[in-house]
Amino acid sequence: MRKADLVNAISEKTGVAKVDVLVALETFFKEVKGSLAGGENVYIRGFGSFVIKRRAKKIGRHIKRNEAIEIPEHFIPSFKPAKVFVDQVKNNVTEMPEEEED
Repeated sequence: MRKADLVNAISEKTGVAKVDVLVALETFFKEVKGSLAGGENVYIRGFGSFVIKRRAKKIGRHIKRNEAIEIPEHFIPSFKPAKVFVDQVKNNVTEMPEEEED
């Protein structure tokens, strides 16, 4: 499912205009990104948590030059689904859906 499919589905189920659904969805994404960028986690009960994970500094390897490089400590966004969400998916999905080719 792509963003356009999601907008269409929400619009059909709620009766809200597609453009309004798109604006709400884009605003949601912007707020989540802004909160994470500001160092604040986002918790949505029954759905999951958007959290920031710290990656410690480590030594990597530049393959083409075959030399060691230091990768500094950094932070990445992560999503942790709620238990209710995981259970719903676990109990309802019987096989992996095939990936669409672009």
